[in-house]
Amino acid sequence: MLDLKEVTLFIGQGDDVRPLLADVSASFPKGHFGAIIGPSGCGKSTLLKVITGIAPGEEEGAIYWNGRDVAEEDFAPSEIGYVPQFSIAHEELTVRECVSYAMRLRVRKLPAEALEEAVGTILREVSMEEFEDRLVSVLSGGQRRRLALAMELVSKPAILLCDEVTSGLDPQSEDEIVRLLHGLSRTDGRVVLSVTHSLRHVELYDSVLVLYEGVVAYHGPPQFLTHYFRAHDAQDLYAQLALRSGKEWAQSWKKHRQAFVDSKDKQGTSKAITFDSGEADSAPTVEIQPEKPPAASSLPGPGAISQFFTLLSRRSKIFFRNHTQLALQLGLIFGFPILVAVFAWNGLPSVKNLSMGLDLDVVQQLVEAKEFLVQASKVGSLVSGIVMFQVILLTLMGANNSGREIAAERLIFEKEKLAGLRPLSYVASKAVFLGFLVLAQSLWMGIFVHFVCGFPGDLGTQLVFLVLVNAAMTSVCLAVSSFLGSAEQASLVSIYLVGFQLPLSGAVLALPDFLGVLVRPFIAAYWSWSGVLQTLKGERYYDIVQMVVQTALSPASLCLWVLGSHIVIGFFAAWIGCQRRNLV
Repeated sequence: MLDLKEVTLFIGQGDDVRPLLADVSASFPKGHFGAIIGPSGCGKSTLLKVITGIAPGEEEGAIYWNGRDVAEEDFAPSEIGYVPQFSIAHEELTVRECVSYAMRLRVRKLPAEALEEAVGTILREVSMEEFEDRLVSVLSGGQRRRLALAMELVSKPAILLCDEVTSGLDPQSEDEIVRLLHGLSRTDGRVVLSVTHSLRHVELYDSVLVLYEGVVAYHGPPQFLTHYFRAHDAQDLYAQLALRSGKEWAQSWKKHRQAFVDSKDKQGTSKAITFDSGEADSAPTVEIQPEKPPAASSLPGPGAISQFFTLLSRRSKIFFRNHTQLALQLGLIFGFPILVAVFAWNGLPSVKNLSMGLDLDVVQQLVEAKEFLVQASKVGSLVSGIVMFQVILLTLMGANNSGREIAAERLIFEKEKLAGLRPLSYVASKAVFLGFLVLAQSLWMGIFVHFVCGFPGDLGTQLVFLVLVNAAMTSVCLAVSSFLGSAEQASLVSIYLVGFQLPLSGAVLALPDFLGVLVRPFIAAYWSWSGVLQTLKGERYYDIVQMVVQTALSPASLCLWVLGSHIVIGFFAAWIGCQRRNLV
């Protein structure tokens, strides 16, 4: 039994606090198919989010599941399933792959044959077996809704909450989905609650909960709906609701709801629902006798390591199937190093020594010194510029790597987190996947420039600094992506972070001392640039660079520590961001 007791939800702060839901009370026995209807903005979807525990705001009242207060002991991930209005699945995967990955993330590891059999059973249950090899991107609206249901059924939830899963569908698809939901409520003693605007199939529901302006206007059998609201038919219901305020409807319902008495036996099993016709003084009584449903079963969830490998496998498959993204990555990996090498395609120019010959007169010595300074300035600027160009391009690739990584699949992640996905497993899978991109991008950049341009210094140490700056920006932008709600916002902020790297690094123009001290710890480009230039010690280019740069170079060991701290802090912040509830 799912019991809602005077559930109220407040949003806003200070003097702007207002209720989205007010004193919502309702009971739903096992094996029950209930509709939640009402005009737009009346709190239908919000009520589902309150039940699942993901609604924003301050809550009052209580929710009980089988006599258990879920405020004290929350739903187990396998106990509840939530299907949002719009189907959310990875477009690059097939129907079977989506269900298979959902099962691997929610159910403790099964043998391969058992997994395939279980997936096939679920696909048959939602009539999707003939589409199992189709990509999600080519599915129709009705097929996507059935896929979303299939993905929720993998853990056999005892409560299935559906948020307008029939909206926007053609009549035939809507009919199929409603009848499918009705059938699901009749298996495993499942409570199925469906938010809907449509009243075409009202007779299929066991009960109808009408919300209006955040309050309960009615909750009872569908056959008495029109009588209670004095409507000619169900389609006139919304017009009748508009004739009175939400407060008036709530008062009316409080007056008449005693006619709806849910009798219980000692075990709490629903035995009967009686109904007063809606007239205050005369009330014929009608009884409905639902069968006693079997108890719903819950399945043990997988471990954190199992979820990690499942997520890593899925992310890799999506990456290689997204040909546009794959082409972009290849273009960046091979194109950016060429942009850098163009400036010294024939190698770095050598710097002639001053002859310091005694046979030269003063004028000739001055001319030679001037030529040396001009040439040294050009070469030093070129060496410093090549390093900074590599660093900036790698930070740009880092932003591209992860700026959209979490924000673009926010709804999918939040749904999976609700079903038991551990944020640590999720962030760890992102770290490993992005780590391969960082290594490919950074190592090729350093190796290509080193050999094409004849760049001096210790190549191994230089590669370390190039990898670290890419990884630092990747981790920071992953954190940005975890906190922002849209991929566009995350991408924009990530690009801004890259834009600040060059001017605030001090590599081109020296910053005032006080400003440099304040901002330099946050500028990954400076620490990588400084670290790479430190590898030139023992080379003549090092002294030449020192002549032209106005910003002091930091020790290589300090550069390593700072870049490493950027990476650790970035991934830790991403984990914090993923812990937050942010289901739109």
